[in-house]
Amino acid sequence: MRELTRFHSNEVPFKRQEINIDLSLTLFIGLTIVAFAAGFISSIAGAGGAIVLPVLLWAGLPPLNALATNKFQSVFGTLSSTINFFKKGYIDFKALRPALCYAFVGSMIGTYLVQQISTDYLSIMMPYLLIVLALYMMFSPSIADEDLPAKISEKTFAPLVGGGIGLYGGFFGPGMGSFFAVAFASLRGFNMRKATAFTKPLVLIVNTTSMVIFLLGGHIVWALAVAMAASQIVGARLGSNLVIHRGVALIKPLIVLMTLVIAIKLLVEQ
Repeated sequence: MRELTRFHSNEVPFKRQEINIDLSLTLFIGLTIVAFAAGFISSIAGAGGAIVLPVLLWAGLPPLNALATNKFQSVFGTLSSTINFFKKGYIDFKALRPALCYAFVGSMIGTYLVQQISTDYLSIMMPYLLIVLALYMMFSPSIADEDLPAKISEKTFAPLVGGGIGLYGGFFGPGMGSFFAVAFASLRGFNMRKATAFTKPLVLIVNTTSMVIFLLGGHIVWALAVAMAASQIVGARLGSNLVIHRGVALIKPLIVLMTLVIAIKLLVEQ
């Protein structure tokens, strides 16, 4: 097998340890293709990390390096779809600013807490919460292509959803994008195009917070991360364009499908 390159990183922040990861050219290209698919799907329904992370682990990256590399490349995919939605007029950053601030604070708290306490109970509960979310998506009349009356105000929504899901994203993470999208649709009455678009900056700020922590720790496999990030950007751009043109007919079934995939994955891991 042809050796493409050799990566070096730190396994833990307290002791420098060289880790050698040999990837063939074929595997390297395969991982960039996976990143493209993840960017495409994630821009529509979230859950890109659930696609990429297992593949990185299968490719032989140590868990910490796989997490860091996955977070880096996913940030750029989310950034790509965020920019596209914004240019097409689907994101109002002024209205979203309070939720973004709370999401940032929540993600910082969540990232701190996950280092202090066990996630065992959340890991057990999470698959069932995701299944409930998928069922709600399937049958709720509030998940539609037109705006509906809001059930709560922006002032309540920002700390409750921005801060709450931001904390969850920093602490654990699976299904975060789906939680945000459903919250916008059901609580703020957004149509699914707008709900999906407004979700992207919130996911971006939560994931960027985690990425910076990994970056400072020196855990990112840079050559692979950059190549996958470029592929994510293209996939996310195409996926976000589909959201704009297809709306709920595309978003709803994909969110349901990806949410159930994550739930089954977590159940199998248990």
